[in-house]
Amino acid sequence: MRIAYVINSVEGGGAALPVPAVARVLRDHGALVEVFALTRRDGRAIGPMQDSGLRVQVRPGGEKDHLQALAWLTTSLEAWRPDLIWTSLTRATLLGQIVGRARRAPVVSWQHAAYLKPANRMLLRSSQALSAMWVADSHSVAALTTERLAIPPDRLATWPLFAADAAAPQARAWRPGEPVRIGTLGRLHPVKGHDILIEALTRLPAKALSPLAPFEILIAGDGRDREALAAAIAAAGLDNVRLTGFTDRPREFLAGLHLYLQPSRSEGLCIAVHEAMQAGLPCLVSAVGELPYSVRDGECGLVVPPNDADALAQALAWLLADPERLRSMGEAARATVLDRFGPDAFARAGADVMARVAARTLGAKDPPGGRRRWRTRPANGLSA
Repeated sequence: MRIAYVINSVEGGGAALPVPAVARVLRDHGALVEVFALTRRDGRAIGPMQDSGLRVQVRPGGEKDHLQALAWLTTSLEAWRPDLIWTSLTRATLLGQIVGRARRAPVVSWQHAAYLKPANRMLLRSSQALSAMWVADSHSVAALTTERLAIPPDRLATWPLFAADAAAPQARAWRPGEPVRIGTLGRLHPVKGHDILIEALTRLPAKALSPLAPFEILIAGDGRDREALAAAIAAAGLDNVRLTGFTDRPREFLAGLHLYLQPSRSEGLCIAVHEAMQAGLPCLVSAVGELPYSVRDGECGLVVPPNDADALAQALAWLLADPERLRSMGEAARATVLDRFGPDAFARAGADVMARVAARTLGAKDPPGGRRRWRTRPANGLSA
């Protein structure tokens, strides 16, 4: 089976980050996978994809030229002749559905985000029948997908997009006399809530029941908000907060911390938080997406409401007043993520998705050469 994995871009992070792990499971089930990216952006995901053995085709175009992107995808898939089109994010899904219908190839579509722009939500809801299966990257996104896209249970699967690795580098516990190293990892974009973090830092109590331990905050990542964040940090006089830029060694970055922060306004699964838990870090997160289910409040870290600088400041102050408690929270975080998201669980979820995709297809006879053609079972009265 030939699978065309269509994604919006090959930007480092986000929906492109788990592609190698997903493709590995698909290949374990006999698929030949090739990636088709509608635009490049920073291109940082290309290397990890190629290192995993994937061939990647990237369109030399932008993010708004949809007709040109559709023409490129049509031509590319006509040449590659996939049996199945696997799409990720709205633009790739809408264009993949059009090409899939024209080629009579089934489409499987990811849902990653806890938030959809109203226009995208309307478009996906109107076209949802063109995807034979939908796959949510977490249980919280699955519930949202059922609600907002009206997808019936028989066409919706859940595949949590994180495979925990027990061999990942581990963070060293905080020791008295050293500053608490706090970090966050991801693109510099309003959805990640870095501005809320900066506001929270200005609201830390000047006097507390217990003096706060000295600390430093490292914000790793690049993006459109870099200049604005640098200006806000300078204006607030926060000399212990640094923008460290993009890191191609996220595991080593996390292993150098004592506490992980994720003050996002919206998330799906949020791989970065789960990688931090894997490293044995307690996590201070906002209650969005899957985060309040993975980070058990008071056990693996703390959970605060999104967009609430005061709550974030109070939680951070509580942790800094007694950093000794970070060790036990980090141990609980690691145990939780290894139990829920181990490699066997990741592989089982992928196998279940593949089985359900197969159940929704009608296999034609093998053509000469032995390559099987898959066709979707009609879901909307259209001929398949």
